[in-house]
Amino acid sequence: QLQLVESGGGLVQAGGSLRLSCATSGRTINKYALAWFRQAPGEEREFVATQNWNTSTYYGNSVKGRFIVSRDYAKNTIDLQMNDLKPEDTAIYHCAARHYGPYYLTESYRYWGQGTQVTVSS
Repeated sequence: QLQLVESGGGLVQAGGSLRLSCATSGRTINKYALAWFRQAPGEEREFVATQNWNTSTYYGNSVKGRFIVSRDYAKNTIDLQMNDLKPEDTAIYHCAARHYGPYYLTESYRYWGQGTQVTVSS
């Protein structure tokens, strides 16, 4: 059983930055790839970023070039540095863990955190 707890959300003006962090616990956490998703009101959950076991990173098209994902295996955390934030980035951001399956599909992820709210004002 894994537990994922997000932190770092808040209110920021457009063009600003935020850094989200996801703390994980569980004996087998290193067997899982971790990722960030987000969900805006009335919208489906959207893939944001992930770092695979081989340290390759992948980003959703809407955040590419602005967000940076990084995983610390020693601390069992995954962070999301969000720069040049836009009002359309407003959403609840969730951390998730998958054992296998395509990284961009929510169905691939077995464990989810409760999420942290990010609000970007114009």
